Amino acid sequence: MIKRITTTEAANKLIDDLKEIHGELMFHQSGGCCDGSAPMCFSKGEFYLGNSDVEIGIVNDVHFYMSASQFEYWEHTHLILDAIKGTGGQFSLERPTGLRFIIRSRLYSDEEWKYLEKFPVKRCG
Repeated sequence: MIKRITTTEAANKLIDDLKEIHGELMFHQSGGCCDGSAPMCFSKGEFYLGNSDVEIGIVNDVHFYMSASQFEYWEHTHLILDAIKGTGGQFSLERPTGLRFIIRSRLYSDEEWKYLEKFPVKRCG
């Protein structure tokens, strides 16, 4: 099975640490002006999803969402959630840890894209 998003070991470690503190989590890929385009981590249910959001996958048992309009730009890329030193988005749970989530990406191969076309993302709301 080909996934639209995967994680690095560093991201999984940070997710596990945040789960211990905050319980269940969720991600939303920000496309806003304040934090640029950053993966934002919230306590589950803290960010309200609507009809304009899609679920692109589950990483380390955490659902990952983004706006449908942003997904249109990124749908041909495999996303890799990573964690690096730095300050996270001002509303993201990792901000006080000294680490931040980032997205790395690569284009899908033709074979991967043919597979994924059969499985569209799920709209929220």
